[in-house]
Amino acid sequence: MPEEYAAFRPLLEDGLRFFLERVTPRRMFSALAHLEELPANTSLSDRTTALLLHFPSLHKLGQVVARDRRLDPQFRKSLQRLESLAPTTAVSEVLPIIRREVGDGAGISVAPKALAEGSVGLVVPFTMREGGSVSKHGVFKVLRPGVEERLQEELTIWSALGPFLEERSLHYGLPELSYRETLEGVAKQLLNEIRLDGEQEHLVKAAALYANFPQVLIPRLFPFSTARITAMERVYGSRVTQGGAPETERRRLAELICEALIARPFWSGASVVTFHADPHAGNLFRTRDGRLAILDWSLVVHLAKAEMVKIIDVLLAALTLDERGLCLALSNLAKMVPDESTLRAAAQEGLRQVRAGTFPALDWMVALLDRLATSCRVVFSEEMTLFRKALLALMGALADISNAAVADGVLIGTAMRKLREEFFSRLLASPRSRAFSTHLSNEDLFLLWVSWPVTAARFWLGIWGDLLAEVRTVLGGGRTAKRR
Repeated sequence: MPEEYAAFRPLLEDGLRFFLERVTPRRMFSALAHLEELPANTSLSDRTTALLLHFPSLHKLGQVVARDRRLDPQFRKSLQRLESLAPTTAVSEVLPIIRREVGDGAGISVAPKALAEGSVGLVVPFTMREGGSVSKHGVFKVLRPGVEERLQEELTIWSALGPFLEERSLHYGLPELSYRETLEGVAKQLLNEIRLDGEQEHLVKAAALYANFPQVLIPRLFPFSTARITAMERVYGSRVTQGGAPETERRRLAELICEALIARPFWSGASVVTFHADPHAGNLFRTRDGRLAILDWSLVVHLAKAEMVKIIDVLLAALTLDERGLCLALSNLAKMVPDESTLRAAAQEGLRQVRAGTFPALDWMVALLDRLATSCRVVFSEEMTLFRKALLALMGALADISNAAVADGVLIGTAMRKLREEFFSRLLASPRSRAFSTHLSNEDLFLLWVSWPVTAARFWLGIWGDLLAEVRTVLGGGRTAKRR
């Protein structure tokens, strides 16, 4: 755990102990037996990762934070193995399910060994023959045997874990965060992991979203998919974080990922937009022909246009260095703000970073929302919370692909292109209409243009305020040293 969150370590230990004490003894003994078999010199990071493998919900959480660059590098590297595992489940254990769902007359030959294994599913290759020749290569996604029962047991524990963490948080004098609501939201998403028919619906929608984006590949569904099994085309390639390519090629790949997973849906102008909510490196492949394949659509986030307009309001207030406007925009974006003073302090710190040279775009906003959620007790909606977590995971993966910071440049470039495309449609629009893919009204653009003198004044007044605050801090530190 990062040093900045050191105060939360006792709470994390209590939470893990609470969870492990409530799983069935049989499962706990199995996990401990596996740990006992590890070599004596196995690191603590690797032992922790090995423990997570036995619990689907913890396995998924490990995948979510595996690219968080605030974690210890060795621990992060260990967690990244959870993104794509060598299969340990034998195909023979799921073959009866495949035969029952698909039938024997489909001309399908199932491979003797699985291709990969995730937190809940097993990926099994197959070939399908038509007219005596191999015509299609695909994969079956099947739930691992017993995973539904294990996940249900774990999520029952989670429902009690939220109140427990809130109680222990008070005991340790930590910020009163809404663990209960956060865990309930994540639990709902984890249940979607075992709904294969739900993922199939998401795949169809994703295919439509990227239909005119030739650089992106969404696996094509086969018609013999069922509620118990997903049959789709096989993707050949490698994980996007796999090294070896020159920096220029890795930068282009990072830009493509950002455009596909953030810019394309966010600037689409649709009334409701679907974002991939599990964008860890194990779900992002670079195909042999250079395309980006986006896999595993079991977890998604649906954001309404109204929510995206609120995000734009936050960025507009930051661009104009409007502290009052930023506090109002953040309040509108949040579900609950228990303390206005902490919200204002976070907004002031965010604007100080802008004055120091940080452009208020995606990186800046994600850091601000994370600070509000983890330190200021601000509660966001379930969808916005998952959106924030997905962005954190994606930003970590992008940083591991390329040393260059590409996300903000891609988003701004796409927005500028959209503004040019919207030029003529804006001529007849109402000044306050935000019915555009950029979510900006003509009035927003006009105010942004004419407010630059006020923004400049706010900038210089803020700079002087920052300098005075630093002087007071230095002088205050000197007086403290003299008293000692």
